[in-house]
Amino acid sequence: MAVSNLSVDDAAPDAAKVSTGSSFYLAMRILPAAQRDAMYQIYAFCRAVDDIADEGTLPRRERAVALDRWRADIEACYAGTPKKSLEALTRHIHAFQLSRDDFHAVIDGMAMDAAGDIVAPDEATLDVYCDRVASAVGRLSVRIFGMHEDAGRRLAHHLGRALQLTNILRDIDEDAGIGRVYLPRELLSREGISTTDPASIVADARLPAVCAVLAERARGHFTQSNAIMAASPRAQVRAPRIMAGAYRCVLDANLKRGFDLPRTKVRTPRSRLLWIVARNVF
Repeated sequence: MAVSNLSVDDAAPDAAKVSTGSSFYLAMRILPAAQRDAMYQIYAFCRAVDDIADEGTLPRRERAVALDRWRADIEACYAGTPKKSLEALTRHIHAFQLSRDDFHAVIDGMAMDAAGDIVAPDEATLDVYCDRVASAVGRLSVRIFGMHEDAGRRLAHHLGRALQLTNILRDIDEDAGIGRVYLPRELLSREGISTTDPASIVADARLPAVCAVLAERARGHFTQSNAIMAASPRAQVRAPRIMAGAYRCVLDANLKRGFDLPRTKVRTPRSRLLWIVARNVF
């Protein structure tokens, strides 16, 4: 989702920057004020570095420099000398004892996209990517939610991967349009798909078999996530329950549609999202 070249000063961390129809917005709206604002600050950070990585009109070297500036800005937050635009994030970093390693992991994940278009990564690289761009965000989030350290890290591991694999399956054609294919090389090779051309990969008749394996993997992570949340205090997992429920709807809708061409875009009805929210609030 490339927009203009963002600097830290462009990352306005308020609810107005979050789509009111998104599952993220609906999940975070139920949180107490301090937790909600902290999550909006995390969202603003993630959005800013993601937009840098996806800014196709910006030379890759300049994207790398912009991400390095974010690394320095995060360090300044921990040193107590943040930019004015990051003062609120800094307060939450200290209030919730957020790990600097997780912020840097997110930036490292975006750097993977910025350095070159990812096409058919091996399984190990895909897992590292999922950990950086999704599970690291989860590790920041579960601290804000107040989860126990062990349960929180396990939830971040599984739910982060469940959400990211769902994103990959949902956005196959959109990603290919910008030269990226996140489906793992080993699964593609198993089906006899050896090309590295994104358009050819996503048009291959054997692709649905690859997607089915990845979808089953996502389901497994959802199952693990649900078990962890079921054993956790309900107040601490309301927001991740909503996110899990919304994304599971996306995964199920994509499976129902199938992955044969033509693949129409699948969206979760707002009424369904509101039902998921109500089920986890009351």
